[in-house]
Amino acid sequence: MKVSLDVPNYSLDTGMTLKWEGNFKIKVSDMNGSILIEANTDGLVSLANHLLNLSQSSVQTGTHLHFDENNSLEDGSLDLIIEKI
Repeated sequence: MKVSLDVPNYSLDTGMTLKWEGNFKIKVSDMNGSILIEANTDGLVSLANHLLNLSQSSVQTGTHLHFDENNSLEDGSLDLIIEKI
């Protein structure tokens, strides 16, 4: 399987544009003190795209992505926050 990602350009005016794959599923949970991220193929490709999006040199330090069960994650998920330092 060959994966191709189209990472949207970051803009100071509009911020980051997140690109979600069709039927993504992502769940974040605590597994005995470790963080477990479970995702289907579309979820993994979406997360990869978001990480590459956040890594752009034009994205400022402190910019973060915040996902929770009301925003993109499966029911019962812990919040997932990824911040650029």
